[in-house]
Amino acid sequence: MRIDEDRCYRAVSAKDARFDGVFYTAVTSTGIYCRPSCPARTPKRENVRFYATAAAAHDAGFRACRRCRPDAAPGSPEWDVRADTVGRAMRLIRDGVVESHGVPGLADRLGYSTRHVHRILVDEVGAGPLALARSNRAHHARILLETTAVPVTDVAFASGFASVRQFNDTLRTVYDATPTALRDAAHRRTARARPAASTSGRITLRLAVRAPFAYDRILGFLETRAVPGIETVRDGTYARTLRLPHGPGVVALTPAADHVTCALELSDLRDTMTAVTRCRSLLDLDADPVAIDEVLGADASLGDAVRAVPGTRVPGHVDGYELVVRAVVGQQVSVAGARTTLGRIVRDHGSALDPQAHPLAAAYTLTHVFPEPDALAAVDPASLGMPRSRGATVAGVSDAVAVGKLEICPSADRAALREELLALRGVGPWTADYVLMRATRDPDVLLATDLVIRRRLDALGLAPTRTVDPTAAWSPWRSYAAIHLWNLPDTRPTERQP
Repeated sequence: MRIDEDRCYRAVSAKDARFDGVFYTAVTSTGIYCRPSCPARTPKRENVRFYATAAAAHDAGFRACRRCRPDAAPGSPEWDVRADTVGRAMRLIRDGVVESHGVPGLADRLGYSTRHVHRILVDEVGAGPLALARSNRAHHARILLETTAVPVTDVAFASGFASVRQFNDTLRTVYDATPTALRDAAHRRTARARPAASTSGRITLRLAVRAPFAYDRILGFLETRAVPGIETVRDGTYARTLRLPHGPGVVALTPAADHVTCALELSDLRDTMTAVTRCRSLLDLDADPVAIDEVLGADASLGDAVRAVPGTRVPGHVDGYELVVRAVVGQQVSVAGARTTLGRIVRDHGSALDPQAHPLAAAYTLTHVFPEPDALAAVDPASLGMPRSRGATVAGVSDAVAVGKLEICPSADRAALREELLALRGVGPWTADYVLMRATRDPDVLLATDLVIRRRLDALGLAPTRTVDPTAAWSPWRSYAAIHLWNLPDTRPTERQP
């Protein structure tokens, strides 16, 4: 990742929040690193170093600023844009692969040796996989220390550290403070008492977001498609159940202009990092809306729509497998019809939640977790309430996921995943591209085979031909262009949208 230091310093001088999380500013005279928008006095140019990741700043001997809290900045949008090995590696590390499978597991996913993976990451982002994972663990630990009353020892292991000593040493290195000092400072800063221990494992935190953020539009998208029993939108809050590695969870997300309030109720605190990552993906919180709107807003056909709703995001998803099933069920039926069928599938084959153990779910009338892949792989396709061929596709996709032949997540190899999806009977280009757009966070999927988008392109005189693609100028943000095309004001109620 090449850093233009002069441009970075101009952003620091302007306190430009658009670059928070894109790079980090380290000051040699103080030994700390900050986000570009840090309100502290701008350091002299000769005292500044720039790093692509917080982990690189840690490795260079700098500690996080306690004023601007750079580790809490939105993630870099570059890792979702890039489909190369480094982009995949950063997404895998963000998804917790190093914690669960170690660096050898990361290397196996990428198809390279551990030495090669370490080398390319150091060359591109300034830190190796262990340092990057350590930075993620430290941030996860700070969240738990500041927002819960969980004992410090439990926080250490819930954050993925192998020992309490490693936990203490890392926090001293990253934050120049002990775990207890971080917890006490957080409560002094907010002038509140320590939170009481929660028997439900509930924590509440703020998710950073880059402005502008058209949260009303993304809430409307989710509300229209909300499946009874597992998700709902009520009074500006999106709530849903989660399938997590260590047990079911529930989340309630309340977006605002500059942040998202996230209430999590987990069966196991080890799932905190996973749940937060999935929620950020769902709401596309790491996007760079200014860069996207600059490209699409300059287009004569889309410019007015982009300027009317700045900061439009592409809705992601918390569960790639669930998204594929939903896409298959929704083929050739209305959104309302798909919701009804999916609600029945959830009721008949999903895992019921205990309202006593999950009071947040009870508050939002959430009753089930989406079915496990092996549960739907074993059902009679004729019993799913849809044409048998489509039911067989649901069962086939579920079987492929259950046996490990198909992995659908943001860190997947996008080109390979598309081929694997298309190889499944009943999965066509529209379904495969829709999954890439929402499950892998691919920002450059136009969904050109979608009926509504084809009509919009025809109306605008932008229909691609074999030799010319007028939409190429929208790259690499064609997924966002697709959202704008879906929402053009002449959309007819009878037109099917996914």
